[in-house]
Amino acid sequence: MDIARFSERLMGMKDEVWLRHANPWSVWTRVLTPLPLLALALWSRAWIGYWAWLAVGVVLVWIWINPRAFSRPETFDSWSAQGVLGERVWLRHRDKVAAHHKRTANAVAFASGMGLLPFAYGLWAFDLGFTCLGIVVISGGKMWFVDRMAWVWSDFLRDSGTLDDLTIGS
Repeated sequence: MDIARFSERLMGMKDEVWLRHANPWSVWTRVLTPLPLLALALWSRAWIGYWAWLAVGVVLVWIWINPRAFSRPETFDSWSAQGVLGERVWLRHRDKVAAHHKRTANAVAFASGMGLLPFAYGLWAFDLGFTCLGIVVISGGKMWFVDRMAWVWSDFLRDSGTLDDLTIGS
């Protein structure tokens, strides 16, 4: 199973949601807030016990709301918007993505995923250092992935792709 496509379906990422998610405010708040908030929610188990699950639920709701919370950008010229559109190309037209982009994106996703190890350990052991290390590795990998997706978008446009090619009907 393709985890990226599964995540897209789970999040209910329809065409208009993708376009709203291309708003730089959506991208930056989506990259910078979920992991620290999730860490805080999970650490709150030390203070509020099982109520921490409510805090985790609030974070998950924020993750779902975020791509919908901001308006569609006026232009798609920003690096962050291009990264989102490139991710859409990655999901909808992977056959058109150059092999070197595929290799790099997969390697970066793997490296980012490795950050889950110190993140999970830090959360389990209440170790701020490991938790922060995990956040930095995961978020750094995500930023690198977004950068690679901006390149994918640039190549897609160069090869005569358009924004309309990313809609469900295409």
